[in-house]
Amino acid sequence: MKLISNKERKDYFANFKKEALHLEMWDTYGTEAEKPHLQKWKEQGKDNSEWLKPWFDNVRAATASGKVFRRARIVSEPVTDYIRWVLMDAHLFVDAGEEIRWLPRRLASAIALPGNDFWLFDDETVIFSVFGGDGRVTERQLTTDPSVVGLCKSAFTAVWELAIPNHEYQPD
Repeated sequence: MKLISNKERKDYFANFKKEALHLEMWDTYGTEAEKPHLQKWKEQGKDNSEWLKPWFDNVRAATASGKVFRRARIVSEPVTDYIRWVLMDAHLFVDAGEEIRWLPRRLASAIALPGNDFWLFDDETVIFSVFGGDGRVTERQLTTDPSVVGLCKSAFTAVWELAIPNHEYQPD
């Protein structure tokens, strides 16, 4: 595994050719970008999604050129406050062009999963996000090892096939 910076990771979103797949497996995250918005939602019951505009613009541009973004989330039920907050704006990600599905964790027991969340670009490159106990990214690992790429592709496909499309998912 090669450690990479956040900037190097961001370059993959600009340069992938056909497909970016994302598997998320945590019930809560604590990234620096999200923390103030999650806190505002907890305090006021609402949040401004303007901070997500650069992501939405990137997804719109990529999908307009024929590229695909798919995101699958494995979630515990009942869902955490973090997941409730994410669900509130999930439709905005879909409107921008992402396909999103949700898999209740109870349905994931028989799936071979990698140890960390990942992005898989063009069935060639995996970037793992390694999170600390506080939900912050501690490192990003890049690999093109065919066996790791195969594991991630297989895991994503298995989750995707069992998961519930965003517009149908209703958490407990």
